[in-house]
Amino acid sequence: MKSQASNFESRVPWRSWGQRLVCLVGMGLWGCGPAVERPSPVPFQPTLVKAQADVAAAPGFADQTGGGIFATASGEAIRLRLDGTRGALENHPGNRAAPGRVHAAFRMGTNSALVEASNGLFLAQAGWLIAPPWRELLGPGLKATASTSEGVAWLAHESGLYRLRDGQLAALKVEGQTLDGITSMVAAPVDKVASALWLLRDGELRVAVQTAPDAWQVRPATVPLEDGERVVALVGLGASEKGGAEAWVMTSERLLRHTARGWRAVVLERPPTQALAAGRFVWVKSGDALLSYDADADTWGSAAHVDTREFRFLAADESGCAWVQLGADTLALSWGPVPRVIGLYEGMTVVADTLVVSARVAPGTTPPERLSFEVGGAEVPVEGPTYSLGGVEADGTPRSYSFAGLPAGMHTLSAVATYADGTRARRSVAFSYEPLSTVVLGWDKDIRPIHQQRCAKCHESTGPGRPLATYELWKQNSSLIIAAVREQRMPADGPLDTQLITLIQRWAATGANP
Repeated sequence: MKSQASNFESRVPWRSWGQRLVCLVGMGLWGCGPAVERPSPVPFQPTLVKAQADVAAAPGFADQTGGGIFATASGEAIRLRLDGTRGALENHPGNRAAPGRVHAAFRMGTNSALVEASNGLFLAQAGWLIAPPWRELLGPGLKATASTSEGVAWLAHESGLYRLRDGQLAALKVEGQTLDGITSMVAAPVDKVASALWLLRDGELRVAVQTAPDAWQVRPATVPLEDGERVVALVGLGASEKGGAEAWVMTSERLLRHTARGWRAVVLERPPTQALAAGRFVWVKSGDALLSYDADADTWGSAAHVDTREFRFLAADESGCAWVQLGADTLALSWGPVPRVIGLYEGMTVVADTLVVSARVAPGTTPPERLSFEVGGAEVPVEGPTYSLGGVEADGTPRSYSFAGLPAGMHTLSAVATYADGTRARRSVAFSYEPLSTVVLGWDKDIRPIHQQRCAKCHESTGPGRPLATYELWKQNSSLIIAAVREQRMPADGPLDTQLITLIQRWAATGANP
């Protein structure tokens, strides 16, 4: 992979003096610096679910439908359900090796995690631990993962930065040198480049932007730091109907958020010490307070009655739930009894106008007095216990809902639960609706090449997966295939390009032609 690098040293004096001059000219005597936000968080009583396992103090993966993948103190990979109980997670029978001692889990896709073990990397998908072809290429030392909009997965390892695309793992180098020392990464726009990667490396912020199909430029990011202020951590917001993706920088003094309008400073009562983000939510530990920001609602909240003296973030999901350690306990902590949306996930592309969407109420709570979905400006009340947006058949089977009346573009679907005490809990999911095109797609010319390149190694007769070697098998299993690639559980060696996922969805939705 070819890369380019700017002259890092030549930019430092310009940032120190040139930027100040620009600010003074542009802002007159009002001073230099980003716009300042001073939040007044509203206290909320969080919903707490205790994990029924001895979870290690290590990074984990949180699934937006509930639960997640974590490492235990004894070095085992476990899957936790929404209610804190353990779910099935076993070594796949097709693996040539079982995972050794597990150290941590990282996000790999919407519902899949990358598990770091002493003998390599494994993927946790659909209750299985799967050994990808590149399992042994990287030993222990994974620091962070991220995914850019074109379907590329990035792995920051102590030995360097790696790109996983089309099942191939390659190192990104700058002038022949590896990019080691990266502690966190965020995919967010920069300079109107939508597919950019923000990197925190050796305490300094950099951005990587693609300049050609196999060429990337890595350059310093200009951060409006004050004298003595230093960058500590990097987290990011995803895009939704109400706003674009953002990079958030936690410094030794405050938070800095990079939006489409530039930098904005978020000044809290106490300097932040820990930060985590997923979807449109940011969680921050500030002094003794545990704060959360809902970007779509533009609301800051403060979790009441949470003792943060022995506190550590483990993982967060797009619903606004954070998995944390409080002393010896591991807890899933949410803004309230927020329902989970099933069948539609954050950032999903919907190509067919029918989709089965349902909601699952928070565990351990009394069913809500009322639950409704909001989409396209309309409110749709639904009945329990299934809470299906399209209703249910006589036998209880959920019906699909028609999105046919929605215009193409970004939309938000919300599940809103109202409880007897007046509490209202909302889960909002941003998605992109792209109605079917009139182009006729065929398995032989459009889908077979994807199968041969990315699926055949596992799904031919000798592979560990379900047989999918023929058109007939693809057609029979199209709904399962779509769910797997859409949720980025498959292929096992890394996510498909988003355009290929959409292509498979369109092929199935237009008749699954041969």
